[in-house]
Amino acid sequence: MDIPVWFEITSLVVLTLILLGDLALILKRPHIPSTKESALWVTFYVSLALLFALVLLFVAGGEASRDFVIGWAMEYSLSIDNLFVFVLLMTQFSVPRRYQQEVLMVGIIIALILRAIFIVVLGAAANALSPIFYLFGVFLIYTAIRQSLPDSHQDEANTENFILRVLRRFMNVSDEYDGSKLRTVKDGKKIWTPMLIVFVAIGMTDLMFAIDSVPAILSITTNTFIVFTANLFALMGLRQLFFLMGDMLDKLRYLHYGVAFILGFIGVKLILHAMHENELPFINGGEHIEWAPDINNWVSLGVILASMIVSTVLSLVANARDTKKRAAVENADR
Repeated sequence: MDIPVWFEITSLVVLTLILLGDLALILKRPHIPSTKESALWVTFYVSLALLFALVLLFVAGGEASRDFVIGWAMEYSLSIDNLFVFVLLMTQFSVPRRYQQEVLMVGIIIALILRAIFIVVLGAAANALSPIFYLFGVFLIYTAIRQSLPDSHQDEANTENFILRVLRRFMNVSDEYDGSKLRTVKDGKKIWTPMLIVFVAIGMTDLMFAIDSVPAILSITTNTFIVFTANLFALMGLRQLFFLMGDMLDKLRYLHYGVAFILGFIGVKLILHAMHENELPFINGGEHIEWAPDINNWVSLGVILASMIVSTVLSLVANARDTKKRAAVENADR
């Protein structure tokens, strides 16, 4: 696909300015966003992504627009899973709710930097050597199995805590926050605040999710610009989504199974894609023979949406059933 360079540069500049403006608002007025405010911001970023897809349709054609929408939908679904670990981290480090917006925004910026690096490296590898999709596929299937375990999110948080405990041994960190400052003065000495530890934890979380998500979107397209912008739009608004969903995250008990299914499906898709390309030297002398099905990207979009909808509906039904049971028990006790 042919995407004009002027469009790529203009898009990245505009989106960077939007992110910087969002960050400036947080730094100027740290607060706990209301449900209405969060909903408006999430709607704005979703609408912006759809508008971008529409512009991309006229500038670069239907294939580019389609791949962006499917890649964005997949990355958005996988990014929602970040929120569960973010909740655990915010709770474990007792981050004041007033400053959680700033922490999440810094985490998103770290995620964008890490994903940009992964996209360039893995994208180049995928373009140069198609059999690498076998490795991507196996890794995503492994990730899906790990994700489906009941305490997967808690295990990730515990792993981070171990590393952070080691970090504390080499750095003088206070036990109390000083607003959103990274450094503070205690007993006449400058020391780090727990905010630094939180930033490191968020960055490590983003690193783990980048390792999972970048190979996944490469199953949709290897175009670097589309891969990066899909990740960018998926992360934009994630902070507001965190506050919008709030306590509802605890009720989405089956959502991680939906995410695991998506990862497993994409893993299988990548392996089939590698088999479809069939460029292994030991198969028929390396001659290209299409002997395996290549799953259509529209099918991928259907699987992604169906997985998220089914896991969400099942979670809400299970919660409603548990609520009725508790109400029945309370009535019986009376």
